[in-house]
Amino acid sequence: MADSVRRVAIAGAGIGGLTLAIALRKLNIDAHVYERATELRPVGAGLSLMPNAMLALRAIGLDETIAAAGEAAQTSVGLRSDGVELSRIPIAEVAREVGSSAVLLHRADLHAALLDALGAEHVTLGRAATGYRDEAGAPAALRFEDGSEVEAELVVGADGLHSAIRKQLTGDARPPEYSGYTSWRGVTDTLCGATPTQLSESWGRGSRFGIAPVGRGRVYWFAVANAPAGERDAGDPRPMLLERYGSWHPPIRALIKATPPERIVRTDIADRPVLTAWSRGRVALLGDAAHPMTPNLGQGGCQAIEDAVVLSGALTAYAKLPNALADYERIRVARANRIVRDSRRFGALAAREGALFQVVRDALVRWTPASVMHDRFIELFRFEDPFAAARRAR
Repeated sequence: MADSVRRVAIAGAGIGGLTLAIALRKLNIDAHVYERATELRPVGAGLSLMPNAMLALRAIGLDETIAAAGEAAQTSVGLRSDGVELSRIPIAEVAREVGSSAVLLHRADLHAALLDALGAEHVTLGRAATGYRDEAGAPAALRFEDGSEVEAELVVGADGLHSAIRKQLTGDARPPEYSGYTSWRGVTDTLCGATPTQLSESWGRGSRFGIAPVGRGRVYWFAVANAPAGERDAGDPRPMLLERYGSWHPPIRALIKATPPERIVRTDIADRPVLTAWSRGRVALLGDAAHPMTPNLGQGGCQAIEDAVVLSGALTAYAKLPNALADYERIRVARANRIVRDSRRFGALAAREGALFQVVRDALVRWTPASVMHDRFIELFRFEDPFAAARRAR
């Protein structure tokens, strides 16, 4: 085990932070999570865990638990705003080729399952991390807003898009980069005619609408449109959303109308420039703190889970902490950064508003060979635990 790493302090109780703590504790490493919020109230409504994330969760014995909390996706469909089908991916078949499944679930259900697997006693709420201490001759430490700190052999920043740990590690205090488009996300308690096992995304001129059933008869939906940064809705956003999307194909109008306004969350979409190094000394980054990405490929949570599994394995496989962190970066940085860039490009493509461009774009999507799409998904969905042997040896 790397430099006798016995204790790891993790900033951030998101998907990546909780998964890392679970993975480490399964390896008999004392991992504790510190979260700035005073209660865990996951935002974002729903998410997809693609086969790569499910394979990573299998490496730490969590895939069946998480799958039971959601809905297995069978197909992924791309549509025009009038409902004309542009693409269809048999996502369950592709998933089976890599040995897993794709699961759609409510973010709150995922958090609950992860917290149950970890144990609430290993999470401390109301502790806002502001940075760290890593000085020669003394243990590393995670520092908090109230001036206190906790010592550990390794500090992990899993504190998201606005990570304080990343800011100190890189010296980059710039704000996230706005993509040019904003999003609305909501969850209904009824299907409203949506197909229970189908993930879909519909494209208009510079706008999109996605539908993802997340189990128990609920549907997560998201709407995306170009907008100035920082705009906010005054009151109930549904009339505006119905004006934008109400004439699109069913069941979009029904989904918007069926969602209570307090369940609709608006978020500007942003990311950051990619990093080529995620660690220094006894401090490492993970998830959105390391590689914040736009949600266009549905891989933000998936990549955080991959990070957690690889980092936990590296800490077990190497006797020296620098070697463990170096291999963590070697395995993860190029893949995660490629997905950041691909997601950014996908979003920019969808945001184009020209009518002629839309016609050309839709034609290209419609006539892209199924074999090409299949190969792209296979590459995205693969994951193999590089430290499986070291994990079994523990």
